[in-house]
Amino acid sequence: MSQSCFTISLDFELHWGGFEKWALAKHRNYFLNTRKVIPEILMAFKNYQVHATWATVGLLLHRHQEELKSVFPQLIPTYDQPVLGVSHYMSHHQIGIREEQDPYHYAPSVIQKIVATEGQELASHTYAHYYCNEPGQTPEQFKADADAWNKAAEPFGVKTCSLVFPRNQFNRDYLQVCKQVGIKIIRTNPVDWWWKIDSTQRESKWKRFNRGFDAYFSIGGKTSYPLSSIQQNEGVWHLPASRLLRPYSSKEFVLNQIKINRIKGEMTLAAKNNECYHLWWHPHNFGGDPSKNIEGLVQILEHYKYLNQTYSMISLNMQEIASRLENA
Repeated sequence: MSQSCFTISLDFELHWGGFEKWALAKHRNYFLNTRKVIPEILMAFKNYQVHATWATVGLLLHRHQEELKSVFPQLIPTYDQPVLGVSHYMSHHQIGIREEQDPYHYAPSVIQKIVATEGQELASHTYAHYYCNEPGQTPEQFKADADAWNKAAEPFGVKTCSLVFPRNQFNRDYLQVCKQVGIKIIRTNPVDWWWKIDSTQRESKWKRFNRGFDAYFSIGGKTSYPLSSIQQNEGVWHLPASRLLRPYSSKEFVLNQIKINRIKGEMTLAAKNNECYHLWWHPHNFGGDPSKNIEGLVQILEHYKYLNQTYSMISLNMQEIASRLENA
């Protein structure tokens, strides 16, 4: 348990990650770029022997609309703001019949590539991008959503072990439900106050500013931790995130490299102290400039290779970490 480790989790959503705020007509190329860059990410992980968890919205798992209809839960979240619900979106916007017609809302071919790549874990990002801290929804509705994810994943031979809460809306009250549906480990937020997210609908600009500023300049707390410090609550392990890998921006010039160097420095500190470092992002974050984002990722993976050779740092996905914690 004293060995250092590097873990990556990705929130795979496509348009389901922001259907209530993203006009699809303006984002089609963005999501098509995302689909094209995922095989490049997988190849980079394979080349550097990096294991990762792909927390995936369950709706993406479906092959066609009839399958979606057969799995979609009857008990849906009763948000005070109905626009946050997938059912509300689908009642006002027609989605396609299958992946070939609608690659923004279906992705079984992409998911098959993830499952087929060594060291990659297919995990839950809830079935319908469920918001656990938004007023109006209930634990019973969350349970129905979680059951739907497991059913949608059956054709891929997967039952969820790991969960990432959408929009990082961690809700301790739902841990019992997580355990009931087979979830053993969840990603929790970084320790800093600006990562405490009660609702994305009422979040202050000051919080968002601090999250962005901290990506480049050290204003937050320590980002790595020993595996032995990971706590279990209601039978579910809590794996803290360390750092969000923010996407490349042509407007940021030298700040892009400062951001990568900061991550590498934090990884080095974790390796030297036999601690865990947990990097996360959304695959669609790479959709704006795929080549530059892959370039930055390769820098990070090259650094992991150095730390693996120099300090014996290992790469583990969330499921593998849960197994180690259970066997410790």
